[in-house]
Amino acid sequence: MEAWPGTAYPLGATFDGSGTNFALFSEAAQRVELCLFDADGTETRVEMADVDAYVWHVYLPQVQDGQRYGFRVYGDYEPHHGARCNPNKVLLDPYAKATSGSYDWDQSLFSYNFGDPDSVNNDDSAGHVMLSVVVNPFFDWAGDRHPRTSYADSVIYEAHVKGLTQLHPDVPEEQRGTYAGLAHPAVIDHLLKLGITAIELMPVHQFVQDSTLVEKGLRNYWGYNTIGFFAPHNEYGAAGDTGQQVPEFKSMVRAMHAAGIEVILDVVYNHTAEGNHLGPTLSFKGIDNGAYYRLVEDDPQYYMDYTGTGNTLNVRHPHSLQLIMDSLRYWVTEMRVDGFRFDLAATLAREFYDVDRLSTFFELVQQDPVVSQVKLIAEPWDVGPGGYQVGNFPPQWTEWNGKFRDTVRDFWRGEPATLGEFAARLTGSADLYENSGRRPVASINFVTAHDGFTIHDLVSYNEKHNEANGEGNNDGESHNRSWNSGVEGPTDDAQVLTLRGRQQRNFLATLLLSQGVPMILHGDELGRTQNGNNNTYAQDSEISWMHWDRADEPLIEFTAAITRLRKEHPIFRRSRFFDGRPVEREEGAPVPDIMWLRPDGSEMSPADWDAATVRSVGMFLNGKGIRQRDARGIEMTDDDFLIYFNAEPKDVHFVLPSKSIEASWDVVVDTAGNAADSGIKEAGAPINVVARSLIVLRAHTAPATEPDHSVAASLAATAAIPSGTLTPAVMPPLD
Repeated sequence: MEAWPGTAYPLGATFDGSGTNFALFSEAAQRVELCLFDADGTETRVEMADVDAYVWHVYLPQVQDGQRYGFRVYGDYEPHHGARCNPNKVLLDPYAKATSGSYDWDQSLFSYNFGDPDSVNNDDSAGHVMLSVVVNPFFDWAGDRHPRTSYADSVIYEAHVKGLTQLHPDVPEEQRGTYAGLAHPAVIDHLLKLGITAIELMPVHQFVQDSTLVEKGLRNYWGYNTIGFFAPHNEYGAAGDTGQQVPEFKSMVRAMHAAGIEVILDVVYNHTAEGNHLGPTLSFKGIDNGAYYRLVEDDPQYYMDYTGTGNTLNVRHPHSLQLIMDSLRYWVTEMRVDGFRFDLAATLAREFYDVDRLSTFFELVQQDPVVSQVKLIAEPWDVGPGGYQVGNFPPQWTEWNGKFRDTVRDFWRGEPATLGEFAARLTGSADLYENSGRRPVASINFVTAHDGFTIHDLVSYNEKHNEANGEGNNDGESHNRSWNSGVEGPTDDAQVLTLRGRQQRNFLATLLLSQGVPMILHGDELGRTQNGNNNTYAQDSEISWMHWDRADEPLIEFTAAITRLRKEHPIFRRSRFFDGRPVEREEGAPVPDIMWLRPDGSEMSPADWDAATVRSVGMFLNGKGIRQRDARGIEMTDDDFLIYFNAEPKDVHFVLPSKSIEASWDVVVDTAGNAADSGIKEAGAPINVVARSLIVLRAHTAPATEPDHSVAASLAATAAIPSGTLTPAVMPPLD
């Protein structure tokens, strides 16, 4: 194999149209071999003789895209000192742009013999490993542009590549469960109907199928076990796994962008799939263990674990930080994604021990001209001490607001003393974000996510039912803040089913009409159930997939109507927090930008908020405080709105506010279905809000009179004009 001196940058395998440059960082290595594999598994080894600043490199002019490869790293194997090099293990390139195959969990993948952690296993792992693949970076983007939807205008849809498409009847069978399936017009049309502006994909970085799950006949469905931070997961490719998955992913992004939908990736930079000291040697561990992982300082054979997965990526090391930043930039510039949701993001802030919002990682993101310009969403917690950091991330970041989820769930299941916090969550969680200079859009609001019950199950189960996971129903969260509406699980009771349907609409309407950025879990809009399983991480099965043939069509229409209402009225997506101050109005006294109302129509008092048993409230939103411009550039205000929330187990009779607020109202949403199309409601009139329901009213506006364009009307109008007032048009002189 002809080999030339390569270059130390960029890292990974870079095909230039002629040959391929390979570069690998390892300060621990004493020698590195590049291993090329043919389709039949034949291995050719090439010495990487050149090294600059601990980057080993070589250029192979004959190697083209599609070539499978790995590395063998020679160095010290002294686990008690944190060194784990073993040249008998074929290692995945940390910068691999694509991967081929999978791990079969043979003994050779481990550097010790099972049952004897202090032993050394030198079996060759070739033939049992996932391999890196050289990819062709060239792709016709055909004028693709990032949609660049503002946070305020965003509606996010959390989805799983396979779960969303595997059972879709309109997606060709060979494309189901793949990136190509996501790009199918039937899927995109559904997202557009819902008013979705961004699809947030659960992990698509290359991950592994855990041996413990494989032994049980299960699979790693969620994908939170990354081994390749640059490679799209090969099992989601419809066309093959020797590089074809890369253009297929790009085609999916291009199709989403053409529809105006952004693509956000759920990324897992806090740990890798190599586990703890008993885990396999697949990549980072055998390349430079101490550089890539946080080791216990007093005993470096063990790993610091802030993630509950066995290891933690070492964000204190410059090359680990470079890996993360290079990966993020690659997905933005080469794969053209529009943002990231960072799993267990608090771990990335642990530069030393405590979570530090001024850590190096956040500084690098802040100053990066590429990464700083996309959507950055934090899951603001981890399992380490002090790990719950909701509200504490830097101003540039938005956060999954777990307090919104918990409070909204508690309110609608009728928990006492939640009214005050419920009001705070509806209005953007100013208590969490305002003091750090952030806006309401810092709050990514959600009621359900992949981890936990779906909305259907939230109103159908009091207890988790995770028996299918094979852990004796001991896994998953036990405190779900759910209520089964009177019967656990499936039922034919019409009264219970009616209540469950109403509660689902309550959750969706509350989510979509709150200040902040709403995130819908895929399938919630069509009543998807997981049969009470709240931890489907291992359920790559019909338990987790969307059953399109069982879709609750009225619920889909309801969700689409609420997202449309949100889009049409900026009062539901303000860029600033409410301040309660009066807003100038066209007539009458100024009215605050927001008011909280008791059932009798008067304003809430401090004593009302302190009452633990109050579970109903009215909210007035003053549209005159919203300034927007229409398509012609003319400044306009929004309509006024009233929302009545009733989580009481009985109907509550509210009185509409006086004429000083608005003269009359129209009901636009009623989750109970009783008040819809009930005619104009006059100021001061009573309105009944059914038990456990909400009603949205909009200030009534008389419809504009349609002008009469008939000839008779034109003649009549002309006849009514006094004689001599009509003047003929004067043509300008011709040059």
